[in-house]
Amino acid sequence: MRRAPIVGRYTGEELALATRNSGMPLEALRYDLTPVGLHYLLIHFDIPATDAAAWRLRIEGLVAKPQAFSVAELQAMPASTVRVTMECAGNGRGQTSPRYPSMPWLDEGVSTAEWTGVSLSVLLKKIEVKESTQEIVFHGADRGIDRGIEHTFSRSLVPAEAMRDDVLVAYAMNGQPLLPQHGAPLRLVVPGWYGMASVKWLERIEAIDRAFDGV
Repeated sequence: MRRAPIVGRYTGEELALATRNSGMPLEALRYDLTPVGLHYLLIHFDIPATDAAAWRLRIEGLVAKPQAFSVAELQAMPASTVRVTMECAGNGRGQTSPRYPSMPWLDEGVSTAEWTGVSLSVLLKKIEVKESTQEIVFHGADRGIDRGIEHTFSRSLVPAEAMRDDVLVAYAMNGQPLLPQHGAPLRLVVPGWYGMASVKWLERIEAIDRAFDGV
């Protein structure tokens, strides 16, 4: 069930999000690529502790060859780089009334970066996704409680979208290793979708035979 729209003063939840996240200053539009430190951030749960050397990306579910890839194994594969202008779905929320109670963006929830990693389609072909798959779910390592339910941050794509060549499992941003707040050591990048589709701290990919219900 969605939260009810609200009017008036900002809630404690909105203030907490505003103090832990940051938007891109609009003067940064002068840069073709947003400097990493100015790229907008929206993190709902705690930033997880990660160890790149021990990290494994598991791909499982309706696949013929389940596998876990280390960061080093992914970095050894042919790399792709895509330039993506990413925007939060709630950009401008703080200027509407009533508004959905979340990060109270004005206009600053948008940035452009170059992401480097492995095309997701390469990995999905390796593990052979079964024809019965209806959606592919991407699970981050960040975990928290939302509306009384504890869960990881997860999003899904239909197979046709997941198999696009420009959808990446990324390990670098603007030519540098990912920073913790941007999803290190691995994150999904889905060009053309709102930022919430680009799951950070990506640790598990799951092929399922139904519509993903969010938990």
